[in-house]
Amino acid sequence: MAKYIFVTGGVTSSLGKGIISASLAKLLQARGLKVTIQKFDPYINVDPGTLNPYEHGECYVTEDGAETDLDLGHYERFLNIFTSQANNVTTGRIYQTVINKEREGAYLGKTVQVIPHITDEIKRRMLLLGNGGFDIVITELGGTVGDIESLPFIEAVRQLQWELPDEDCLVVHLTLVPYLKAAKELKTKPTQHSVKLLSSEGVNPDIIVCRTERPLTPEIRRKIALFCNVKPDAVIESADAPTIYEVPLTMMREKLDQICLKKLAIQHYKEPELGKWKEFLDKLKYPKSKVNIGLIGKYIELQDAYKSILEAFVHAGALNECSVNVVNIHSEFISDENVTEKLGNLDGLLVAPGFGLRGIEGKILAVKYARENGLPFFGICLGMQMSVIEFARNVLNLKDAHSTEMNSNTTHAVIDLMDEQKKVTAKGGTMRLGAYPCELKAGSLAQQIYGTTLISERHRHRWEFNDAYLQAFEENGMIASGRNPESGLVEIVELVNHPYFIGVQYHPELKSTVENPHPLFVSFIKAAKDFVEEKNTLKKPSLQSEMI
Repeated sequence: MAKYIFVTGGVTSSLGKGIISASLAKLLQARGLKVTIQKFDPYINVDPGTLNPYEHGECYVTEDGAETDLDLGHYERFLNIFTSQANNVTTGRIYQTVINKEREGAYLGKTVQVIPHITDEIKRRMLLLGNGGFDIVITELGGTVGDIESLPFIEAVRQLQWELPDEDCLVVHLTLVPYLKAAKELKTKPTQHSVKLLSSEGVNPDIIVCRTERPLTPEIRRKIALFCNVKPDAVIESADAPTIYEVPLTMMREKLDQICLKKLAIQHYKEPELGKWKEFLDKLKYPKSKVNIGLIGKYIELQDAYKSILEAFVHAGALNECSVNVVNIHSEFISDENVTEKLGNLDGLLVAPGFGLRGIEGKILAVKYARENGLPFFGICLGMQMSVIEFARNVLNLKDAHSTEMNSNTTHAVIDLMDEQKKVTAKGGTMRLGAYPCELKAGSLAQQIYGTTLISERHRHRWEFNDAYLQAFEENGMIASGRNPESGLVEIVELVNHPYFIGVQYHPELKSTVENPHPLFVSFIKAAKDFVEEKNTLKKPSLQSEMI
């Protein structure tokens, strides 16, 4: 039988429930337990697939094609396992299921209500992963305790606390202990009120994790324990860390995993094996070189919009023992006049994914600069498509070349809607989603990077490279080095006469983890390092000129 840990949050959002959940899971996994994590989101959208990135950050895509919350990315990056559609559930999906059952007559004419029908469906979903052979299922509840939309989830947890044996269920509550500079002290009252609110809804936390900027004194820990009805050793300090990847180690020092194991009556566990994790952190903290990578996007005001890309840079940078300084550049503000000024000091350029017309011309100008100046280039999804449009316009001389996503009347649709997408009208969950195979061209840059000729990567798109133009592209130096073996869809393009220029239709950032950094990001950072070394070599005066 699986055991269940529920992680709730109070006082404010964005405290890091996902990181705490992933860190706890990592520690338990390192002790030899089989662990998975799931996220319950209180919004009414069926999934985040139709949400603007400014609303909810990036939309993370799983192997099975589910559009999910970005916290699932943290789960996969920390645990080095795949999640699925079952790992992310929203209020919208819960209600959709219950309403569909009601329409089918499954409730035999009963009045369908929040209790018991909605809460029963929530509980069913919460326990579902427990049938998958896991020792522990960690469930993160989105939102903040006290939110109206969170109430059914809290009630479901209350019922499970009552139904399950005491040693099979525990609740971790993440809260805030703010530091008031004027008073020069930490304040516990927000935590007390948060726990009081949670308790008033029938859920009593077993462990309280306190987000804080300053260390918790023994007196403060005792005060929180006394007023929140937990033991002093169950008050855990979660101080600000330089990187999220240090959090598992800080939680281990605070003995969060040991307290959970004790309360869940789990015995005969081993010491955590975190050798690879510590080696990664060591390289991350003490890099031997540095590169400046331009991230060209249109959602750069919100870093969570490109969360997986930024984390993939961290993984690849550590493997290269290189500090990756990401320079955010808004594509909407790139012009012919300032493109050199904005990109001239970069060592590599990544053009990010996205949708819609805004900022497109800036992305195309950035690609042109990278192509003409030998700057290492990496395009992902829309970024790959922009490289195709730029090449068509400026090398093939097809001046109005475009994607039909942005210009349905273009006479040269080098990027066009996929055939199976042309009759699709609904937006949610209808793109080409999830893992698909890709065959790599022997001898290509892509094949050298991956070290194999058959790969599998995750997709999220509707538009594709138009095969009608492929011959003209390849005759002029841009080749299709990766294609889907069944549909022939072009997955990868690269330039044969450029130091490093590659664009991919899929999203490689989604499969990069601490233990397995993605090879495309690793090779891109390596190319940027080589670019820096070459620049520095050219700047050095020759021995002869020094003698003169």
